[in-house]
Amino acid sequence: MNHKMIRYVLGWLLVFEAIFLAIPFITALIYKEDAAVWFFLCALLCLALGFLCKRRPKDTTLYAKDGFVIVALSWIVLSIFGSLPFIMTGVTSSYIDALFETVSGFTTTGSSIFSSVEDLPRSINIWRCFTHWVGGMGVLVFIMAFLPLSGGQNMHIMKAESPGPSVSKLVPRVRTTASILYTIYLVMTLLQFVILLIEGMPVFDAICTAMGTAGTGGFGVKNDSMGGYSAAIQTTVTVFMLLFSINFNSYFLLFHGKLKEAFNCEVRVFLIIVIAAIGFVTLNIHSSFDSIGEAIHYAAFSVASLISTTGFMTKDFDIWPTLAKTVLVTVMFIGACAGSTGGGLKVSRLVILFKGVKNELDAMIHPRLVKKVSMDGRTVDDGIVRSVLLYFACYVLIFAVSVLLISWEGHSFTTNSTAVAAAFNNIGPGLEAVGPTCNFQFWSVPSKLVLIFDMLAGRLELFPMLVLFSVKTWRK
Repeated sequence: MNHKMIRYVLGWLLVFEAIFLAIPFITALIYKEDAAVWFFLCALLCLALGFLCKRRPKDTTLYAKDGFVIVALSWIVLSIFGSLPFIMTGVTSSYIDALFETVSGFTTTGSSIFSSVEDLPRSINIWRCFTHWVGGMGVLVFIMAFLPLSGGQNMHIMKAESPGPSVSKLVPRVRTTASILYTIYLVMTLLQFVILLIEGMPVFDAICTAMGTAGTGGFGVKNDSMGGYSAAIQTTVTVFMLLFSINFNSYFLLFHGKLKEAFNCEVRVFLIIVIAAIGFVTLNIHSSFDSIGEAIHYAAFSVASLISTTGFMTKDFDIWPTLAKTVLVTVMFIGACAGSTGGGLKVSRLVILFKGVKNELDAMIHPRLVKKVSMDGRTVDDGIVRSVLLYFACYVLIFAVSVLLISWEGHSFTTNSTAVAAAFNNIGPGLEAVGPTCNFQFWSVPSKLVLIFDMLAGRLELFPMLVLFSVKTWRK
């Protein structure tokens, strides 16, 4: 393992975090908040430690193992230092609560320990939402857009951080690929911000909402999330939550006129699931609304919010009929497309999983049949199929163990299981005690640590976090 290279990347990470902290610092200055001095001190601390660590080593070689370790440690370090403003400004006295909120922000989960976000300083609120925007595409993907590491070998980092069963370069250079992805991300964020302004949303709210939607995070600046805004604003957020749930490679292909490749199998299946889920939920809740149009509006928002793993809320879906809640919990687990900012299992993984199971059943009926899993007319590599099966097995195991670990507190099974689902799939709200109108403050410190691990593991696709616990990882 190249320890010096790991230190070098972590050093640059802290330098960039110092730059990120300038956003809430400037906000605090604008609104004349005392928090400005604390954000400034946090930025100085990150900058000083970053410059101490970022001396470039002679050997810049990165292997797959190094990529996993760098990604996992980067997100942990980012969260540890990103949580300091919550303690320094006094909005919480518990470091675990501060760490929970920060991890929830960077992993774009959106589960909060605050019962009233409207009472928080604006600088804290914009920091919460900005962590979504930074974490949505991946902080190391952002750094790679500016920092050339070691030729093509920094693809190991991109593969370890990017969501989905496989990662491909849009262009030959990884650095250029990272730049393209963040350009698309930035343009879409700005477009939503402008539309929200036109529709009458206040500037501060529009900035936070655009960043929260882009990262599919869900931290809001109002206690009722999106419930108090106009139907037009809610519709705009619905559309953009779905847009940010689609693989960003599709937008690159669409821009170059490759329509068929842009609307690939995963995108088509994703859209079918969304339409079907909206239909089922609408049919189940329409009697509770004045018109079918109103039911469709709220059903579409809730489905988009949960399948994108954003977690914004307009209505308390926890009081809806059982069928509607079952559909919503199902889309929580399905999640968004690979290569998007959304969480969950990912649609492409489920497509590969179902096709793999179908092939195995066909092989049982016809033992001589040799059939490969394929998507969009191309054969899926056996290594990717095995990776998907391993991912699913690890996913189920970690989910079950996490539910077991937090069950000692005595809450209902629905509360425990949906709390883990909300954290693991980076969604935000669950049901019952962790429903859309509730928060995660009541959990004990051990349970919060379990949920923190789940948020990180879910955002980093399990393996980077699991690699840290392997003895072989740390052997020379």
